[in-house]
Amino acid sequence: MRAVVLHEHGGPDNLVLEENYPDPKAGPGDVVLRVKATSLNYHDIFTRRGMPGIKLNLPVICGLDVAGEIAEIGPEVEGWSVGDRVLVDPLNRVEGGLMGETVDGGLAELCRARAHQLVKVPDGVSFADAAALPVAFGTAHRMMFTNGGISEGERCLVLGASGGVGSCCVILAKMAGAEVVAATSSEEKGKRLREMGADHIIDYINDDFTKEIWKLYEKPHRRTFDGGVNMVVNFTGGDTWVPSFRCLQRGGRLVTCGATAGFDPKTDLRFIWTFELKILGSNSWAREDLEALLGYIRDGKMKMPIDNVFPLEEAREALRLIEDREVIGKVIVQP
Repeated sequence: MRAVVLHEHGGPDNLVLEENYPDPKAGPGDVVLRVKATSLNYHDIFTRRGMPGIKLNLPVICGLDVAGEIAEIGPEVEGWSVGDRVLVDPLNRVEGGLMGETVDGGLAELCRARAHQLVKVPDGVSFADAAALPVAFGTAHRMMFTNGGISEGERCLVLGASGGVGSCCVILAKMAGAEVVAATSSEEKGKRLREMGADHIIDYINDDFTKEIWKLYEKPHRRTFDGGVNMVVNFTGGDTWVPSFRCLQRGGRLVTCGATAGFDPKTDLRFIWTFELKILGSNSWAREDLEALLGYIRDGKMKMPIDNVFPLEEAREALRLIEDREVIGKVIVQP
């Protein structure tokens, strides 16, 4: 089969297109997919570069998010048939491991997966849309709905809104009926976020996002519950942590799934008790999140932000766009 293979960690040139890489075989509990679409994530860049404390068995095929048709079924697999349209949950919740990292992922014509990781793709949902879901949208859905409880009529500030998870949060919050404020770093990205549904854009490079929230909704008042936003999505940490508190109305929620700008920020406990704030952590996604997301697409409630689609031989360029942050939305590779 054709596959994009990582033999050693390093830069973009370390991703090599091989024309005759060995085909995967389905062992007990396995299926082999004919890959139809793979969605790339920043995690694929970490895999390519190498991550401290994580040792991988190389060579490996990157690509966490994979959708395709079942081409082969191994022994002990029940409930699936050749030709079924499926999405792979990248997390192996039984034996452990992660697609595209500890086992071969989707940047190939064929991909082996454990049958218990498969999720049925409904009719009317494209392979590209399905593949775009797990890492970014799955993470965002769990944070916004499962843990954050975003609801109609609320006001939500999304920091890092132009990133993979951030843009998903904008789309999901708007789908829920919230008023969405997206903080980003450029006018061009702000325009794209408006197209995704953001009601207001804050340029956090040139403006203080806390003061901009006060201009929109007034400064939060601890006695009257007026002012501020109901929810802040903050997976940056660092210097944005305390300013996020200052945006929240009394009883507001701060939800987080990461710390891209620093994991040990200075904090201020006075805001937490004075305004009765809730700090909610969220970690990855569950199968139920993926099933819900597929249902939104099937029912026409959500349109996927597919930014670019590349053939397998251009996978290196596809990943470069993500690494250089030249894209808002999902990048898809199709064999």
